[in-house]
Amino acid sequence: MPYLTSASEIRAIVAEYTNAKTLWIDTEVADYKSRNPRLSLIQVLDNPQDMSGDRVYLLDVLDQPTIIAEFVDQIMINSAIEKVFHNASYDLKFLGSKKAKNITCTLEMAKKIPYYLLPLPNYQLKTIATALCSFNNIDKQEQKSDWGKRPLTEEQIEYAYLDCIYLAQIHLNLLGLQAQASPEPATEDLISLSTRYSELEQQWKSLNSEFEHLQERMKKAMQAQNISETSNYKLTSYERTTVKAAFTELAKLAQTQGINLDFPITLTQKLQKDLGKNLEQLSVDIDKNTSWRLISKTQESEAEDE
Repeated sequence: MPYLTSASEIRAIVAEYTNAKTLWIDTEVADYKSRNPRLSLIQVLDNPQDMSGDRVYLLDVLDQPTIIAEFVDQIMINSAIEKVFHNASYDLKFLGSKKAKNITCTLEMAKKIPYYLLPLPNYQLKTIATALCSFNNIDKQEQKSDWGKRPLTEEQIEYAYLDCIYLAQIHLNLLGLQAQASPEPATEDLISLSTRYSELEQQWKSLNSEFEHLQERMKKAMQAQNISETSNYKLTSYERTTVKAAFTELAKLAQTQGINLDFPITLTQKLQKDLGKNLEQLSVDIDKNTSWRLISKTQESEAEDE
């Protein structure tokens, strides 16, 4: 886990990284709760098979805006290099923002994996690394330590390089789950899919019915007993306000006051019927979408017999 502090050392390793295909990157930020957070460290791993930390470089960029800018120009904007982060939207605030290209976010990857394949209470790096990669006793305490103070402690340095190792392993495992969740449709086994779908359909109907019923009973019971929360759930309410006006009045107001209300209106089937042939006098845009439904043949045959 080489810890680089001099500008020349950092520039040298960044130059090497320009030839990489994929980089696993993390950051540590000083004063992250303030209005002026400062990028403290950039941690970079270029070999996901490295579990020792030898290929994790810690780049100390605290108060070195020129070095940060060079990293952005040579690495972050380089579309030929895939940059993998866990929570990319946060890290990119300090590393190029919208200019950054070819970014992979493991947080977003994890969210897109169906829950039954990745049943997690949350998508924090610690949670995913423990569940998916069998890392144990992950200590995130140093995350909130003072990253603006120098020298960094041994605990901070160890924490910083381990995060890159966790990140790379999470990424590799998520790629496997991604492939499992999205197989090639043309080669799917429809018989096994149909069998499993049919099994789950019956279970889902029963569970969903009970779930909705219990939900309504709980809401009514909590309201009747004037209880806002239990050990597991909280009852909240919200008001939805809808403002309506007669179309003729709105049109008249727009004309008299010179208000520009030139926007498209969706013509429902009823409106089209009411307009009749007058519809031909309007210049309309027609959008057509195809929706697919999966219908059980059993239900279809039962409907035909009625």
